[in-house]
Amino acid sequence: MSNGAPLDYSVPPFPSLHLPFIGIPETQNYLYHSVDIWWFTLSWTLLLHGGTHFLVAVFAVAVQWQNWRTMWAVPVVYLVVSGLEALLAGSLIGLILGWVYEAGNFAMTTWVPLIWAIINVLVIIVSSFPMQSAI
Repeated sequence: MSNGAPLDYSVPPFPSLHLPFIGIPETQNYLYHSVDIWWFTLSWTLLLHGGTHFLVAVFAVAVQWQNWRTMWAVPVVYLVVSGLEALLAGSLIGLILGWVYEAGNFAMTTWVPLIWAIINVLVIIVSSFPMQSAI
């Protein structure tokens, strides 16, 4: 099986999200190698997890400001937990996506890692709510 990457392929710069109504026509950015797919997925997941946890930490500090002596640790703990979650989730999803796309010899648009990072963040948000059934 031949590699589907063009001969002049180079990894696009990080976000490289193609917007057809703003960008140059016919200049879509694709990812061909599993390492590139993993890196884009991990980068987007780290950014979105970090941003989401930072917003939640700011809200927690604003609500509990009376305990200012201990509230300094909340953003630190949230960002450490966010980094670990994003590292695990982004790496797993990125590697699986990379292997599937490379095994099928497909080109991946740079929007797919962003969408999977959004899915990861939404799973974290949904799982933060208590799920109790009323029997």
